[in-house]
Amino acid sequence: MPQLRLALAQVDTHVGNLDANADLVVAQCRVAAEQGVQLIVFPEMTLTGYPIEDLAMRASVIEASRTCAERLAARLADEGLGELVAVVGFLDRAPGVEDGFGIPKNAPQNAVAVMHGGRIVARQAKIHLWNYGVGDEMRNFVPGDTINVVQVHGVDVALAICEDLWRDGPSAAAKAADAALLVVPNGSPYEANKDDVRLDLCATRAVAGECALAYVNLVGGQDELVFDGDSLVVDANGALQARSQQFVEELLVVDLDLPAATPTMPGTGERFGGLAIKRTVISTEPVPSYEPRTTTPGDRLDDLEEIYTALVTGLRDYVRKNGFSSVLMGLSGGIDSTLTAAIAVDALGADKVFGVSNPSEWSTEHSRTDAAELARRTGLTLDTVAIAGIKDAYDDAIKVDGVAEENLQARIRAVIWMALSNQHGHLVLACGNKSELATGYSTIYGDAVGGYAPIKDVPKTLVWELSRWRNAAAERRGETPPIPENAINKPPSAELRPGQLDTDSLPPYEELDAVLDAYVERDLGSAAVIAEGFDAELVERIVTLVDRAEYKRRQYPPGPKISKRNFGRDRRVPMTNAWREHL
Repeated sequence: MPQLRLALAQVDTHVGNLDANADLVVAQCRVAAEQGVQLIVFPEMTLTGYPIEDLAMRASVIEASRTCAERLAARLADEGLGELVAVVGFLDRAPGVEDGFGIPKNAPQNAVAVMHGGRIVARQAKIHLWNYGVGDEMRNFVPGDTINVVQVHGVDVALAICEDLWRDGPSAAAKAADAALLVVPNGSPYEANKDDVRLDLCATRAVAGECALAYVNLVGGQDELVFDGDSLVVDANGALQARSQQFVEELLVVDLDLPAATPTMPGTGERFGGLAIKRTVISTEPVPSYEPRTTTPGDRLDDLEEIYTALVTGLRDYVRKNGFSSVLMGLSGGIDSTLTAAIAVDALGADKVFGVSNPSEWSTEHSRTDAAELARRTGLTLDTVAIAGIKDAYDDAIKVDGVAEENLQARIRAVIWMALSNQHGHLVLACGNKSELATGYSTIYGDAVGGYAPIKDVPKTLVWELSRWRNAAAERRGETPPIPENAINKPPSAELRPGQLDTDSLPPYEELDAVLDAYVERDLGSAAVIAEGFDAELVERIVTLVDRAEYKRRQYPPGPKISKRNFGRDRRVPMTNAWREHL
């Protein structure tokens, strides 16, 4: 059988930075060529970055992407890389499609270009547009209807793009054309445990198509999305042949023995799952026989390490890609701000992380000492700005008490953080967790202030789990655990009145998170939640809190998505809304 050396370029792109993304393609192609690769595949929308949302509909962006793709193909040849076949994702325009009802403006397409010999020899648009969860592609793209089969050194290679893999058509088309390999460029965002689903899907499609399958994915952060890579290759029996690391850029090079191309092609006009098939012959001569390299699938991260790494990746790329050099947060000594600080230090380095302690007359001694101990363990910079005197000045000007007085303290702290941000250019991090965000247990314009929220999709119970995991990971490496044990073990409190505890306002977090999993993550109604065995009064209380807090969530900073249903991109309900769950 013919041999084919394949490279999957698992890269971290920058949305809108076409020149830098093109440079990244050239650099990866050069490394691949040096290793004797014949075919290299890049992720979905590599040239523009992904997702580009409504930028896709700007004529200027479409033309820039199309021009960049043409120039890239020529540049590869000019730099001696023209014999390498490169599959590169880019933004294209649907030919012959005019703007009209149901057509996105300027008819953009999520496409791949097959580059060889200094030109684009084939183009293919994404057929099945991702339009559920955080996907909104029907708004932005015109779907394609054709599967390309490209012959490379005597091997027929079929193409599919991300969501196309989740449908039957591409595998059926690849089988009908006797393709030996199906390559799939992806921009598949991270969710906990999604890697297991991907492998099963790739194996199923490979068996259905009777062909090997290569899946390449993005890495890095883009606003609220994190891409974990997890690129892989399976054979025609669905057996795993190679797999990349998670959350790091990597060029995965794999040697494959594949069936030779056949003259079999469906008749003109024949379709499979509604898809036409187009063949392009690049080279028919097999490469001379060589000794294949051996590959072994990379080690997988355990569940907690995977989530923690996603949070670190999301924060690091948000800071880097938006031009910030440092971050600042309020450090209360509580577990939420402590975990956020640990994530920030791991993402950016201690020299770029600044904490501010804002003790009030109600602050406990351990809130100060735990924050100081965190700074000692991690090396971050900690300053103290007491707010008691500032609050006294407000008391002289306005008279408030109760919740209004508590919220005033939180907003005084926020003014200090934002002033330091303005003065020094720090990005302020909001430290709230998903349980608080769900129930509105935060002060708008107070602790909810900031430009990014690293743990906004992390339930409180998971905050504790991740904190314990991070300390254990440090101990295994012979390092100082970053998180003070007292921050993990003490009862959580906002410390805005004497003796205050979170449980004064919320149910115990174990009960709260269990109900939130049913109501938010799985979208069950109140009756269905109660049917799972939860107390009716508890459910009514939590559901009411969640429903009333939508306006707060709309004003909360973005943060990395790690769950199946995060607030913002996934779960969208009206703020003005008279519907109430009735028991």
